[in-house]
Amino acid sequence: MDIALGTIPFGTAVSREDSFALLDRFHEAGGTMLDTANNYPFWVPGRTGDESEETIGAWLAARGNRDRVFISTKCGARPTVPGDTTLGSAEGLSAAAVTRAAEGSLRRLGTDRIDLYWAHVEDRSVPLEETVEAFGELARRGRVLAAGASNAPAWRLERARNVAAAHGSMPYTAVQLRHTYLRPRPHTRFAESGHRLASEEMLDYVAAEPEVTLWAYNTLMSGAYTRPDRPIPDIYHHPGTERRLAVLREVAGELGATPNQVVLAWLMADGHVPVVGVSSMEQLEEAIGAADVKLDADLRTRLDAAC
Repeated sequence: MDIALGTIPFGTAVSREDSFALLDRFHEAGGTMLDTANNYPFWVPGRTGDESEETIGAWLAARGNRDRVFISTKCGARPTVPGDTTLGSAEGLSAAAVTRAAEGSLRRLGTDRIDLYWAHVEDRSVPLEETVEAFGELARRGRVLAAGASNAPAWRLERARNVAAAHGSMPYTAVQLRHTYLRPRPHTRFAESGHRLASEEMLDYVAAEPEVTLWAYNTLMSGAYTRPDRPIPDIYHHPGTERRLAVLREVAGELGATPNQVVLAWLMADGHVPVVGVSSMEQLEEAIGAADVKLDADLRTRLDAAC
């Protein structure tokens, strides 16, 4: 299953017991990829950012299944000031910060390696060479098996990959960005300060670079495709959105699927990895069902042409 399970609320809004149940069901259904970070969910008052990784680590220990699970976690955006719920004191991407963050994640996850390690946010105060080499050193030590850049523009991703090639270091082979079926108005900004959109330039870059995989987050817009109590974010308010939603609903009806499932199937059809955050078994079952939704060439053309 080419879906990654987003785990932001695990161990906090979703209890440890319920988190274990969701992880068990995801794994039973053939899911292997878990996406977390060393700061989830630090922005909730009273939380430290340890909680998601610690919950996954406890589940891995209880189930003894580390070798059958793919762990994706991140560094760079953990606050260094206790209680800070902004990115104002983020640890950044210096060599020392990356190394220290990795050791913390490994400890909380109870593992000796991270399958995919992300630079969570940009840190332009640190030379790319320093950050890339820090990731490379973790790879040489066997602590990190692959690297990715989250919330980075295409030119920075390409520059980092060139730096890695020049130094014989491990390149970024994944990029994680906010991406969904709806397209935003040009030159709009997200309410969430750390988020970056998968631009047309980035989508073109990923399509042309088979070594780089896009992991898409906020794929279902927190339920806005199907829940009337979750309004579509303002950045998507333009005439093309209604046309795109109409086609999405038509295709879902023809396939006997939900709009959410069609969105996930559309992302996977392009070779992307959707990161799907869930807080209930019902939401998880819907996401799992997306793996069985197949879009033929005609349906993909219809979905893509709506604008």
